[in-house]
Amino acid sequence: MRLRFEGSFTQQEAIPEDAIAAAVAVLRSGRLHRYNTAAGEVSEVARLELEFRDYVGARYCLAVTSGGYALTTALRAAGLRAGEPVLTNGFTLSPVPGAIVGAGGRPVLVETTEDLVIDLRDLESRIAVSGARFLMLSHMRGQMVDMQALMALCSANGVAVIEDCAHTMGASWAGVPSGRHGLAGCYSTQTYKHVNSGEGGLIVSDDPELMARATILSGSYMLYGRHPAGPEAAHYERIRLQTPNCSGRLDNLRAAILRPQLARLPDNCQRWNDRYRAVAAELMGVPGLRLPERPKEGQFVASSLQFRLPDFGAAAIQHFIGLCLARGVELKWFGATEPVAYTSNHHSWRYFDGQALPQTDRVLATLCDLRLPLTLSLEDCRTIGTIIRESVLETTSAVLDGGVAVAPALPEIS
Repeated sequence: MRLRFEGSFTQQEAIPEDAIAAAVAVLRSGRLHRYNTAAGEVSEVARLELEFRDYVGARYCLAVTSGGYALTTALRAAGLRAGEPVLTNGFTLSPVPGAIVGAGGRPVLVETTEDLVIDLRDLESRIAVSGARFLMLSHMRGQMVDMQALMALCSANGVAVIEDCAHTMGASWAGVPSGRHGLAGCYSTQTYKHVNSGEGGLIVSDDPELMARATILSGSYMLYGRHPAGPEAAHYERIRLQTPNCSGRLDNLRAAILRPQLARLPDNCQRWNDRYRAVAAELMGVPGLRLPERPKEGQFVASSLQFRLPDFGAAAIQHFIGLCLARGVELKWFGATEPVAYTSNHHSWRYFDGQALPQTDRVLATLCDLRLPLTLSLEDCRTIGTIIRESVLETTSAVLDGGVAVAPALPEIS
């Protein structure tokens, strides 16, 4: 009897009981707004900011309404000028270029390697051509580039780095937490991220001027004293009447839900990695299937899994995805000609000028993506891996037998 997976790839774990109790306490108080506090009370949002600041080892932290708002606000606070170029990964999700455009910038896309990270050789070239002062670095799907090499390159060229850590909360490179290498780090607490408040975001930085501007942009109403994880009051004085209020404050209800989850994050990071290893073990050595390399310097949080099928053309990949889906395994394909949910690629982002990324196109044309929620058991993961492995082998046989239209193999990247 063939294995079949009967579970869900979108079902998250229940919110912990202590987080539910904290949320109920906020609801009973009626004080959901972060600045609506009783005498002597420190709001749930302010407590979250202090705890996350200490968790990543930053000087300052600001909680906001979403990861996308965090990215846009960090760029604005860093001094982005209207129409200015901003470098970012050619392989990322649409909120990243969306944040650049939302902040008034112009995305300049950088090629992606076979291991799904930004190509440092192409980055150096595009820095020279564009004259960009900012790189919005996406740690897409938890894959981290050599951060020491990237920071050396950007520092030498006067490029400030803002890290998109939506997929790397809890990860690190050479012992330095994700989000702590550049000028600012931005995180998401959307449902499918590493802590779950439905929507939400966080910004961290050691730069007091940037964080003062970000705090005013978030809509602080001059209530700087209620930001114990923010910079000293003097940093607000020069800019307080020159910086617009673009309201994006996190509320106490979501902060109350997040604080107990943050305490559990280290354990949950290990649980995600256990699930990744269980699936990956079934895929090792499968002919024609390539997992991205994970360098030893990176401490990853593998809440999703990616693999490439570089010998398959489009028809073969569609056949393979159909075989998996028939057995309950839902894969996303970044090479589809039309966007499906979150799997859009740069050809679908038509709100800025299109750019030639032949290397990235070759990577995405054969790239599949799999969520790994913590509701999956390790046995579930082994089942999923087995189904993927068997479906690759069946597709290969079908191509050889002429049952699937043969498309030219895509060239590998030299």
